[in-house]
Amino acid sequence: MSSNVKGALLSLIAFGVYATHDVFIKTLGATYSPIQLVFFSVLLSFPLATINLMRERAAATLLPVHPWWIGLRTVAAVITGFAAFYAFSNLPLTQTYAILFATPLIITVLSIPILGETVRLQRWLAVLVGLIGVIVVLRPGGTELGLGHAAALLAACTGAFASIVLRKIGGEERPVVVMLYPMVANFVVMGAMLPFVYKPMPIEHLGYLAVISVFAWVGGRVIISAYQTGEAAIVAPMQYSQILWATVYGFIFFGESLDLYTGIGAAIIIASGIFIVIRESKGGNSSNTPVLRTRTRIGTPAAFRVSDMMTSGRERDKKNEADKPPE
Repeated sequence: MSSNVKGALLSLIAFGVYATHDVFIKTLGATYSPIQLVFFSVLLSFPLATINLMRERAAATLLPVHPWWIGLRTVAAVITGFAAFYAFSNLPLTQTYAILFATPLIITVLSIPILGETVRLQRWLAVLVGLIGVIVVLRPGGTELGLGHAAALLAACTGAFASIVLRKIGGEERPVVVMLYPMVANFVVMGAMLPFVYKPMPIEHLGYLAVISVFAWVGGRVIISAYQTGEAAIVAPMQYSQILWATVYGFIFFGESLDLYTGIGAAIIIASGIFIVIRESKGGNSSNTPVLRTRTRIGTPAAFRVSDMMTSGRERDKKNEADKPPE
């Protein structure tokens, strides 16, 4: 079995774990506020985060090199977690995924002002087509749009911003710094609002929250292995397999069905996202490859971000250059 096939299989497993993680979120979201869910999932994730901290070998300060960028990214990550939990709780799984799949399109747009990326006509057309797919999913005027749709769009936008900031500073910040600040911020912010929405939770629901934390952690570790095994251009598109999991899980657990417009819109968004990945993977088409080098999974505030725990694209590129034999 080739390394790319192994990487793709690992990625499929990881996103299957993530999809199962989202089923638990949606189940609990029928009873509890996203504030309560985010707070307890983060709280229960601190032991897992400690395991990652114990793996840190560098003796250095936890002060960020770029405090303003870290601050902005932390705010974006907190908003993303809450918005994604809200969307999963209030929308069909397939609709939520279809809207969140627009994240790579937004990353492409944000890469211009933040990374100085040059986006040429073909990728602009892919972004435009993808946004048309989002409109097809939302079909304004044909269906009642609610806060759940707004939350999913907000999560896609703030998630894209958090990802692109990480792409900008990830080579200079310690992974532990990038990981801890959003976790602590989620704990403090959601904890401050918790008294206003708190509902007592039976032990089995606390167990569900523990499962959410563990699944987020396991999914992150597996996707790291996937990117370390296969090429990013092969592994990255596997995230779209979540729409298949969402269709099956939505039907089995929530009586949902994939309606025609969501299916067509999701297909358009996925096609445009894959096109952007392919364009970025070709040498000379992208100086920063912001989508390929951004491995953040939207909607898992309880766990480390995948990109936080991997060598940044710039650092890896430097290493590859250093390893090249002299001509």
